[in-house]
Amino acid sequence: MNILFMGPPGAGKGTQAERIVDQFGIPHISTGDAFRLAIKQGTPIGKKAKEYIDQGLLVPDEVTNGIVRERIAEPDCANGFLLDGFPRTIAQAEALDGMLAEMDRKIDHVINLKVDPGFLLARITGRLICRTCGAAYHVVNNPPKQEGICDKDGGELYQRPDDTEDKVATRLDEYTSKTAPLLAYYGAKGSLREVDGEKDIDEVTADIASLLRG
Repeated sequence: MNILFMGPPGAGKGTQAERIVDQFGIPHISTGDAFRLAIKQGTPIGKKAKEYIDQGLLVPDEVTNGIVRERIAEPDCANGFLLDGFPRTIAQAEALDGMLAEMDRKIDHVINLKVDPGFLLARITGRLICRTCGAAYHVVNNPPKQEGICDKDGGELYQRPDDTEDKVATRLDEYTSKTAPLLAYYGAKGSLREVDGEKDIDEVTADIASLLRG
């Protein structure tokens, strides 16, 4: 089963992805993780990405697409994968469709977490991240057992510099203009599934799992 998670910044994609991959036994692929793996392995496309990153430049689509292609071709993706953070544009979505078609595969489900912008603002500005493992918490909705400490590995929790009100508003605007059109793209293909992302975390997980199993 090949799954794509969509939704605006702070919708809970990372949290839900962790839960869903555990249930379905497939890898969670974020573009950040795919980049780090390609660079660590020293693949040709990974080296190319590192050149851009080291110069502080945006990595072009052709390189990003190549890294995603390498990642989904790995053996652990044979039974499926969950993509999070890619594609971000129609051009990337078309490239993804093309590379999957070459592998005789396709995206089976696109899960869109629907969340009101006002709700998102409160959610993101209360978000905390572990410096060590990247686990996500929230001061109200999903607090750690011990303030400022990750439940999983005892790492320090911090707020991302871009999780302030002004920067969150900018990111939401960018999402609306660039990424939201993908909903229409996948809706036309019949693979889009809508989930209420404002519910309790456990309820959202149950709703997603039900759709995937249905």
